[in-house]
Amino acid sequence: MEMTLNKAVAPLPVERSPGYWTTVCRRLLRNKLAMLAALILIVLVLTAIFAPALMPADPYASSILKRLKPIGFDGHLLGTDELGRDMLSRLMLGGRLSLFMGITPVLLAFLIGSTIGIVAGYAGGWTNTVIMRLTDILYAFPSVLLAIALSGTLGAGVGNALLSLTIVFVPQIVRVAESVTTQVRNREFVDAARASGASSLTIVRVHVLNNVLGPIFVYATSLISVSMILASGLSFLGLGVKPPEPEWGLMLNTLRTAIYTQPWVAALPGAMIFLTSISFNLLADGIRSAMEIKE
Repeated sequence: MEMTLNKAVAPLPVERSPGYWTTVCRRLLRNKLAMLAALILIVLVLTAIFAPALMPADPYASSILKRLKPIGFDGHLLGTDELGRDMLSRLMLGGRLSLFMGITPVLLAFLIGSTIGIVAGYAGGWTNTVIMRLTDILYAFPSVLLAIALSGTLGAGVGNALLSLTIVFVPQIVRVAESVTTQVRNREFVDAARASGASSLTIVRVHVLNNVLGPIFVYATSLISVSMILASGLSFLGLGVKPPEPEWGLMLNTLRTAIYTQPWVAALPGAMIFLTSISFNLLADGIRSAMEIKE
């Protein structure tokens, strides 16, 4: 006997594709080089934050009898500097100022430059012309020379160095923000929102920001390494951090005379600057590659 079973066929579940940022995070996590750079930066940041609890010695305590001791000297894992101060402790504490002076100017320039660039890109016309021509005046100067000129005019000190570096990076971020905003402004979804009667503020807040902040942020991340090098250079020239505060650029300056007697000890601050800068560059490249998703 044949039996016919009329069973309702359940619809197959629709497989949802992951969102854009989920895909970006997955691609970034698969980038081993970027993850290694991120791990190094996390260790450096945590070491700088908890430096007072991790330092093996007082970074300000000097001793003429222990000056310029080699790496591995009794009680000093990385030797001592020109005044007999523990190098490991000063490197750990110096990371605070070095990272602060590398990240803060870029963060301030990101906030200021993004605002100016988005306004110029979305407004267009004479507003764009005025803003971009004023930006070109500052952008025409090399970053190093402009930073030195501004710091020399304002005077030495952490605050003036931060202000100088912020001014240096603002024009660069303005140009990037204006470029990506101009591209987004001419997209179909912006035209549709404008035709529906949405105000300019609503269009910028809802449609423009979501599409331009990512590329601007990636570019700003790549500037952190440049900011660290410039900040260290200013301290090396005596235009940044003042002694006896530990900072990698300043330490490199004070140890330059010991390059022939203790070259390995004298090279340690430069090695830290190089390691941190290359880590920021690799992480920025990883983020940029992860965000390049084809539709």
